[in-house]
Amino acid sequence: MNRTIIAAASMLSCVTAATAQSSVTLFGVVDVGVSYYSAKSEFYNNTAALVPPLPSVTRSQTVLSNSGQSNSRLGFRGTEDLGGGLAAGFWLEAGTTPDSGATGVASFNRRSTVSLSGPFGEIRLGRDFTPTFWNDSVFSPFSTIGVGANVVSTVGTNLQTVRGPGSPVAASDNYLRTSNSIGYFLPPNLGGVYGQLQYALHENVSQSNMPGSPSHRGRFFGGRLGYAAGPLDVALAYGESTAADTTGMNAAGFPTGVNLDEKIKTINLGASYDFGFMKVFGEVSQVTDRALSTAPAPVLGSVTLRDSDKYKGGLLGVTVPVGPGLIKASYSRVKFDNDLGPLATSFAPRRDASVNKLAVGYDYNLSKRTALYATVARIRIKDGQNNPVIMGAVTGGGAYLSTGAGTSGLAPRRSTGYDFGIRHAF
Repeated sequence: MNRTIIAAASMLSCVTAATAQSSVTLFGVVDVGVSYYSAKSEFYNNTAALVPPLPSVTRSQTVLSNSGQSNSRLGFRGTEDLGGGLAAGFWLEAGTTPDSGATGVASFNRRSTVSLSGPFGEIRLGRDFTPTFWNDSVFSPFSTIGVGANVVSTVGTNLQTVRGPGSPVAASDNYLRTSNSIGYFLPPNLGGVYGQLQYALHENVSQSNMPGSPSHRGRFFGGRLGYAAGPLDVALAYGESTAADTTGMNAAGFPTGVNLDEKIKTINLGASYDFGFMKVFGEVSQVTDRALSTAPAPVLGSVTLRDSDKYKGGLLGVTVPVGPGLIKASYSRVKFDNDLGPLATSFAPRRDASVNKLAVGYDYNLSKRTALYATVARIRIKDGQNNPVIMGAVTGGGAYLSTGAGTSGLAPRRSTGYDFGIRHAF
C-alpha cells in the first residue's frame, strides 16, 4: 500500500511539474436569440422600353437564431514553455449552432493553428483570420455579427462568395479566413506597435506540359500594421486574393489564348478612441475587383480587356457605457462603382449601386460572462439589381425577392431586422 501511495504521489508530482510548463484551456460562447428579418423589393426598369410596373413585395422571417451578439463557438487552446523565451502553442476552434444543435465540433473551421513564439514575435501555421478582416471587425461597435454587423463586412463576404475562390471549408474564404496560411506577428513589446503578415498557399498542381501551370487561384497574401496605446487604436491593412487564374486549353492540350486573371484587392484603415464616457469608431475601406481577360483577335493577335470594379465603404460608430450595460450605434455604407471598361461612353447607362445601414443596440451585462442584448437595424439599398453583392446585403442574408436578372423586375430596396438574445461565455 505504501508503494501505491508513493507511486501515486510521484505521478502527481510529474503532472504538476508538466502543468507548470504548459496549459490547455477549454473555452467557448453560447449565443441564442429571437431574430426578425424583413426585406421589401420594389420595381425597377433598366431598359429603354416602357414596362408596366410590378407591385412591391415584402418577405419576412422570424427565427431562433444564434450568434446575434457574439459568435457561438467551442475551442481548445494551449501553450508550452520551451525555455529561453520560446513557447509553442495551438488553437483549435469550431463554430457551433446552439439554436438547433446541428453543428458541433465537426471541424475546426473558425481557427486551427500551431505556433512558435519568442522575442522575435510569433510564427503561426494553419487556418486563421485574414489581416484585412480584423479592421472590419475590431473598429465596429457590432463587429461583423448579427443584424447590426458592419455592412462593409457583409459586402466583403458576399463579394468573396460570388467571385470566389472560396473553399470546401467556407465560401467566404480569403475574406474572413484563409486556410493553408503562414503568418508572422510582431512581438508585443514594441511600444504599442503591432502587426502581422500572412501568405496562404493555393496548393494547385503544376503540370510541366501545361502553360500557365500551376493556377494561382486561391492564393492570398496581406498584412496589417497598427498602433495601440492608452485610448487610441489605429490600424492599416491590405490583402490580395486571387479569385481566378485560368489558361484556356483545347481538346488536344494546346493553349487557346483565352485567359482570365482576377484579383480582389482590399485596403482599409480603422481607428477607435476611448474617451471614457464614450468610445468612437471609424473605418474607411476600398475593395477592387480587377479582372484581365485575354482572347485571340484577327490582325491584332490578341486583345486584353480590363475590368476594375470598386466597392468604397465606411463606418462611423459609438458605444456609451450606462451602468452595467453598453449602448451601441453605427452607420455604415458601401458604394459600388461599376467599371464599364472599353464599352464606356458618355451615353452608356451607369450600373452603380449602394447600400447603407443604421444600427442601434444595447447590451446588459448580468455578469462578466453573461449578457442580454437587443439590436435593431435598418438598411436601404439603391439600384441593387445592378450587383448581387450589394443586393444581398439585407438582414438575414437570404430573405429577399429578386426577379428580372437586372433587366426589369423586382429588387430589394429596404430591409429591417432585430435580435433579442442571451450570450454566455465560458
